[in-house]
Amino acid sequence: MGFRRMARSTLCLWSCLFWALLYTGVHGDLKQETDDKMQLFVMNNNFAVRLYKSIKAQSNSQSKNVFFSPLSVSVALSALSLGARGKTYEQVFSGLGFNSSVHSSEEVHQAVLSLLQTLNQRTGVDLEVGTALYIQDTFKPRPEFLQEMKRFYLSDGFSVDFTKCTETTEQINKYVSEKTRGKISKFTEDLDPRTIMYLLSYIYFKGKWIIPFHPKLTRERDFHVDNETTVPVQMMYRKDYYEVFHDQELSTDVLYLHYNDSFSMMLALPEKDLAALEETLSSQHIAKWLRQVVKRKYEIYIPKLSLKTSYSLKDILKGMGMTDMFKKKANFTGISSKVDAYVSEAVHKATLDVDETGATATAVTGLGLVYFSRTFNPITPILDFNHPFMMFVVDRKSKNVLFMGKVTNPAASM
Repeated sequence: MGFRRMARSTLCLWSCLFWALLYTGVHGDLKQETDDKMQLFVMNNNFAVRLYKSIKAQSNSQSKNVFFSPLSVSVALSALSLGARGKTYEQVFSGLGFNSSVHSSEEVHQAVLSLLQTLNQRTGVDLEVGTALYIQDTFKPRPEFLQEMKRFYLSDGFSVDFTKCTETTEQINKYVSEKTRGKISKFTEDLDPRTIMYLLSYIYFKGKWIIPFHPKLTRERDFHVDNETTVPVQMMYRKDYYEVFHDQELSTDVLYLHYNDSFSMMLALPEKDLAALEETLSSQHIAKWLRQVVKRKYEIYIPKLSLKTSYSLKDILKGMGMTDMFKKKANFTGISSKVDAYVSEAVHKATLDVDETGATATAVTGLGLVYFSRTFNPITPILDFNHPFMMFVVDRKSKNVLFMGKVTNPAASM
């Protein structure tokens, strides 16, 4: 297969991620927040919203559910940038929302490390974050690249033979299954024998609601997919005190469902048109929602969910300015000066399960490189999520959006 000459081969960089959060990032200098050095999480929130809109635009139907992890994609691309040079690096760096004249590469990678370390230290939820490198035993990456992967991305390392596709596939899938508690048991099924490296970045999260729903109150109710279509769904119900913000500009109610340790699911319910909310939404709106809430008693109805999504990110990332990494002129000499490589595929898959006790989700991103305030009525108000809405999983401490999406049909698994 030409591994000795390394003239043409495949490098797969994959990122696995698993629930309860959505990503955006942290300040490059985590000890200071200054006006002249914008917080990295703000830029990453911008990336999350831009990625959402790009994924939605690629969808074949406006009525399709959307669910993904911007953190998964961001970590994969950030790790990839360790080995990128020249224009390829500049496009990835700027595509993530960073300005090289303001933020250094060291600052960005240090911010990712700080985020991973912070998440691993949280104890209120079941959470584990990390990465792993599978390297072809005949391929010798730069020692600096391996050291930086270990330093910044807490990477495990494994030497494998990708020409033995079945054996290596089983090894990778076993690792992924262990890290995701069995949520993703068949991560990959068709390894290219030219692969020289496989990078996994994973996060597993399982959180329980601080205020759970009682299963006996769950009932079948209609969900209005659009003006002509309704579907029966299992709708959870509870009457209690919740934090809610009404965004008059967007005509949208935002409900917080809290987990322990400052993690929350944030549900945005437009009064009328979800498409208008999607079009107008920006990271500034998300920041405003995180700052402004009112707590009072509400009756809420939330559909139980079980979703699976899959996206090809190649055209999406090209549309976001990251073009050269998909061409033969890509520069990944930071991985090895002896390899001409370009990204041949970019795939993202995610799952979400929401029930009366809490939520669990998984997401996987793969990058394959080939050589070549409102006025209240005294009556208890009702928030009925019986029509399309958006969702986010956020860490209120760091203001990170770790997962996001929309539910247009909770009865559909895709």
